[in-house]
Amino acid sequence: MSIILALIIFSLLIIVHELGHFLLAKRGGIRVNEFSIGMGPRLVSKQVGETLYCIKLLPFGGSCMMEGEDGEETEGVPREDSFQSKSVWTRISVVAAGPVFNFILAYILALFIIGGVGYDDTVIGVMEGYPAAEAGMQDGDEIVSIGGSRTYLYREVSLYSSLHQGETTTVKYKRDGQVYTVTLVPQLSESGSYLYGFQKSGVRTKGNVLEVVGYSAAEVRYWLKATVQSLAMLVRGQVGLNDMSGPVGIVSAIGETYEESRADGWYYVTLNMMMMAILLSVNLGVMNLLPIPALDGGRLLFLLIEVIRGKAVPPEKEGMVHFVGFVLLMGLMVVILFNDVYKIIM
Repeated sequence: MSIILALIIFSLLIIVHELGHFLLAKRGGIRVNEFSIGMGPRLVSKQVGETLYCIKLLPFGGSCMMEGEDGEETEGVPREDSFQSKSVWTRISVVAAGPVFNFILAYILALFIIGGVGYDDTVIGVMEGYPAAEAGMQDGDEIVSIGGSRTYLYREVSLYSSLHQGETTTVKYKRDGQVYTVTLVPQLSESGSYLYGFQKSGVRTKGNVLEVVGYSAAEVRYWLKATVQSLAMLVRGQVGLNDMSGPVGIVSAIGETYEESRADGWYYVTLNMMMMAILLSVNLGVMNLLPIPALDGGRLLFLLIEVIRGKAVPPEKEGMVHFVGFVLLMGLMVVILFNDVYKIIM
């Protein structure tokens, strides 16, 4: 079941991502030669108009192959409907549309979750004998910001606390309409973690329509922050490859989530799978915006260079950079794949 659920989620993310490129390409008057889900040999294909729609063997990845995308025309001559013939801003919109559609998908899924089970607000309880209580904070206070970062969900508070263990911080909280500011020095608990001394029950708040709309955006914002901060920790060497997961690790995580929630019924299984899809969709969007060759972010970087220079980088040079980037990414994926398998076996 975990493999089936993973395939459903992966397929949804890929379809939406490539659909973003596809729709903006069509809107910009660019010919799309092939729209495919998966990688490798074609399993099923159908020609509809100018576009060949395909499902391929390997259920990871996908493509929206546009005319002249790599600087080469299929008929050997420039075409008015080729990617390279369009303005740089049209090309930027087409390339950026994939990640943007992943963020839109995450938001739509968040609407279902927040509308269904509510959101985790920042109204807290305080722990006696810890800095928050000693600073005058009380049960029912609402945390407005921590460490200078505005908070809408309690998970943002938890994320900050876990990433800044042992660090003194400034907390703003609201009580009876008034905002107060305190400086807290975390205290080492018996569990070995540094705590500021506030906590949250597992009860979620059900909101009205406007709150559902707003807190769904906060949900996506939270996963954006978590993803970006995780990448920053990777760059700083605070986490390593052992902390990263590829397709095998993701399938395993989906399976564990399914097993933990299926006793509560299919409603909660569906909500938990939606939450996994939000996490993965945001991650896919962020990763694709990184300025790495072969990814959307790498292509956007070359387009921005074109905006600054006033002329495009020669297609053969850009293509070579993307090819090298693709080879390196495939090598990294192989390493992560073996690491996932090793962690499962061991």
